[in-house]
Amino acid sequence: MRARRTPRGRLRAVGSVVLGMTAVFGVLGLMAVLAFLLLGWLYQRTGPPPALLGQVINTLLAFFFLGLILFTMGRFFTRRQMEWFNPIIIAMDRIAKGDFSIRLNEGEDAEGALGELVRSVNKMAGELNEMEQMRQEFVSNVSHEIQSPLTSIRGFARALQEDDLSLETRQHYLGIIETETMRLSKLSDNLLELATLDSEQLKLDPKPYRLDKQIRSLILACEPQWTAKNLELDAALDEASLTADEDLLSQVWINLIHNSIKFTPAGGCVRVALQRQPGSVLVTVADSGPGIAPADQPHIFERFYKTDKSRRRTEGGNGLGLSIVKKIVELHHGSVQVDSQPGQGATFTVRLPASV
Repeated sequence: MRARRTPRGRLRAVGSVVLGMTAVFGVLGLMAVLAFLLLGWLYQRTGPPPALLGQVINTLLAFFFLGLILFTMGRFFTRRQMEWFNPIIIAMDRIAKGDFSIRLNEGEDAEGALGELVRSVNKMAGELNEMEQMRQEFVSNVSHEIQSPLTSIRGFARALQEDDLSLETRQHYLGIIETETMRLSKLSDNLLELATLDSEQLKLDPKPYRLDKQIRSLILACEPQWTAKNLELDAALDEASLTADEDLLSQVWINLIHNSIKFTPAGGCVRVALQRQPGSVLVTVADSGPGIAPADQPHIFERFYKTDKSRRRTEGGNGLGLSIVKKIVELHHGSVQVDSQPGQGATFTVRLPASV
């Protein structure tokens, strides 16, 4: 929001205009006096010239004084402008070196075009500072996600070197090592997927296809997971066609269905619904799990975000699945949201236009 000019600032602006006009008329008057005195002194010694020559001399002298004064004023204003721009130049230099905490004073002197420049520099520094904090947090999260499985792998690999381990214990340790390596592989795949989705070079490949058939086939592919937990999986799918990138959207449904199965306790229920609406389709995936606390819901789609209470990732995971879901849905000009109460499960709703 642009700052309103205070009465003192308006008075100062009016004073600057009056002072500038006074300076201009003063310079013109001084130039006329200097020309008159110089020519008077010259004509006393040489005599008055012919009228035409006198006019030429007067014109040339006037241009000489005008050029001299403009040159002097130009040098003066250049120095003044450098005084104004020096703080901005220093700030830009610090920003270029990675210091995004710099802020310029947006006082009464920073008005007009100069004020807009000062505010633009401050806005740019603030946005770069936020991006830097996000980058540092992202690097920290990646390092943590990598370090945790590596620590397990290193520890159990050392334990396997013991000669007195039973075959059953060895198989148990090897199973843990395999699980942790799969976790690392999944993290790598998800990071590459996010990098691809963030790339401006990514081009969607929208084609018409039957969305209900896609979701039904993915539910059947997850049958070993939900039958192993004795879950009831209810699917109510309207016949609906969609023009979109089928491969990308399959990742959305896989992530949502897998999450619902993962966080639903044994004997619970998962419901998947597809509704055809005018110009759009609505897909909901609901579970009867522990739910998501209200404080966690605004952050659930953030990268690496993990809830500590209601959504413990006891079966692995790295907090990137829902970020991928949100990114793919937004690339299709759709929206995704979550509705949940602790102890009452969670419902994820995806709305997509019928064609991208």
